[in-house]
Amino acid sequence: MKKEFRESIGQAVGNATLTGALGKFSEAYKVNRAKAYEGIDFEALRDTIAERKSHAAANLELLADTFAKNAEALGAKVFRTNDPEKVKEYILKVAQDNGVKSVVKSKSMATEEIHLNAFLEKAGIAVGETDLGEWIIQLAGQKPSHMVMPAIHMTKEEVADLFSKEVDERLENDIPRLVKVARRELRAKFLAADMGISGANIAVAETGSLVLVTNEGNARLVTTLPRVHVALVGIEKLVERFDDIVPILTALPRSATAQLLTSYVSIISGPTPTTDGPLKELHIILMDNRRSEMAGDPKFKQALQCIRCGSCLNVCPIFRLVGGHVFGSIYTGGIGTILTAWFEELHNSEDIQGLCIQCGNCKEICPGKLDIPEMIMEIRRRLVMEKGQPLAQKAIFGIVNNRSLFHGMLRAASIAGKPFNSGGFIRHLPLFLSDLTDGRSLPAIAAKPFRDRFPAIQQPADCRETAVFFAGCLIDFAYPEMGEALVKILNKAGIRVLFPEAQTCCGAPARYSGAYEVAAGNAVDNIKALLVEGANYVVSACPTCTVALAHEFGDTLESLGQREWLARAKELAEKTVDFSTLAKRLVDAGRLTLKEGRQLGALTYHDSCHLKRTLRAVEPPRELLRGAGYEIKEMFECDMCCGMGGSYSLKLPELSAPILRRKLHNIKETGAPVVAMDCPGCVMQIKGGFDQDRADVKVKHTVELLAEQLES
Repeated sequence: MKKEFRESIGQAVGNATLTGALGKFSEAYKVNRAKAYEGIDFEALRDTIAERKSHAAANLELLADTFAKNAEALGAKVFRTNDPEKVKEYILKVAQDNGVKSVVKSKSMATEEIHLNAFLEKAGIAVGETDLGEWIIQLAGQKPSHMVMPAIHMTKEEVADLFSKEVDERLENDIPRLVKVARRELRAKFLAADMGISGANIAVAETGSLVLVTNEGNARLVTTLPRVHVALVGIEKLVERFDDIVPILTALPRSATAQLLTSYVSIISGPTPTTDGPLKELHIILMDNRRSEMAGDPKFKQALQCIRCGSCLNVCPIFRLVGGHVFGSIYTGGIGTILTAWFEELHNSEDIQGLCIQCGNCKEICPGKLDIPEMIMEIRRRLVMEKGQPLAQKAIFGIVNNRSLFHGMLRAASIAGKPFNSGGFIRHLPLFLSDLTDGRSLPAIAAKPFRDRFPAIQQPADCRETAVFFAGCLIDFAYPEMGEALVKILNKAGIRVLFPEAQTCCGAPARYSGAYEVAAGNAVDNIKALLVEGANYVVSACPTCTVALAHEFGDTLESLGQREWLARAKELAEKTVDFSTLAKRLVDAGRLTLKEGRQLGALTYHDSCHLKRTLRAVEPPRELLRGAGYEIKEMFECDMCCGMGGSYSLKLPELSAPILRRKLHNIKETGAPVVAMDCPGCVMQIKGGFDQDRADVKVKHTVELLAEQLES
């Protein structure tokens, strides 16, 4: 990560106005979006959108031909090109042929993509943005910070200063007054403009129509008042049939701004008469700019299902800290990272892709069903393939992949860390390591790891089933008591636990860094170790590890062409289960009994990202804890990332720390004395945070709480 980019992160996080505005919007958005979608089957809706947009992406050439034919039959002129430079040249020629001196624009990310404004201004043509947010950004000399709300990062005081300079009048920060000023100034621009330039939210091949969705009405003025209208449309906006717009229009306002509908939906089918009588000139430019290439890429074709609602930005824990000027280029946030890698160049996404914490919020909420985290992982993989791993990362993974060396170093670290160990925590580290304990204490390495404790555990001889326990690095070397609790619970259910000592790191740190070769090595080592003859289950109390075993080993191996391991990876995946899901099954089957009639008081529950969004285990831990006698007091944003993100908290502590502070605040607001979770990584993050916060809140893994409440 470049030094300048790192500095921009620090500046954004330190900007209380920015983080305050983004944080408040993000918190309100989630609540309001849920209300907006009441009575609508969101999963069915996004299935429909994904299916229709996917169909369009697979048939771009045909749909572009059909659209051009039908639009031209209505009187429009259609120009198609893959080259952004040719787009600009075409628009300039239309302007020059028509004696255009001034242009008004409605909001269009496609024009931002090709830097059209600067190009036209250099040719002596005045360009005025008319979307209120875009006009503010233009006056400020900035680029949009959000695809839907371009000026969300600015305060009303800053806007008042900008408007004051523009109209040469001292304006107060009264919003109705500022809107009146904007209306007055923009109205003159509309009336004087020779050309209007717009984008389009949807382009319908069947009818040759453009669909524009706006809240301010400026797009209608841009497309109707000037005698020439130019619409720049990325070909990913194409859909086949007119009725394909219905699901998109249902989702777009709800997902973008949590509205039931927008103020204006304009459908343009061919040119209309001007106020003087003759027909307007309507030019529609279908721009490719590598979109067809993206449609042919099996990993990235799904990106063309995006409807540009920006909901992925609205729920991203990183975006709400740094905004789009840091997390993005022209397009912002997670989807912006992907579009930057394609519409610009792969290396232009190198810094911003590192901001993604892989929490999966965006995937869960996307109306186009894009798997943005997976596509960002693929960008990382391609960057590593192109440039290789950084030397420090390569050295670390070299150690991790050498199991005996790695485990030996962890044992040595237990001894070396004793001078810094206080009450099971490392609260301060020296020199360049000090950032790692800023806002969060680290767990001390256990004096005796789980793998050394396991042989001494007495298990019943009459167990009817066996389970292989995959501990993962944290339970093995930092929290061995969690492993002991798991063995105790499974033994009570008549399951004998096996612990193959050849198991090693699950490979998630390598995979999430793009080092798929390293992750594949981890996968093969663990497949060999864990597929013990006759074992009924492979169980883990770490969701990240469970996801690796159940979902990622096969994908990693297949992406590298190592197909000889796929059958065994599938066998392992079929046996793998997270702890709470398995425990709930055992309780339901009457094989595991919790003490009845206990009233253990209140606790709150933190949903770990992988447990909720990949493993879909939301209710099992809650039902188990209620069955044990706990009252669950749900915290605000219970499923928002805690900032751990595996190695993310070590790489970017300046982002991890404020996410953690928000999580600690939400936990404390419940008043519960205990917070439970199913991820040892989240335990490490939240427990370490409370240690430095000095709050009297106990942090426990679900497995520990249940082990205390087993019926004798």
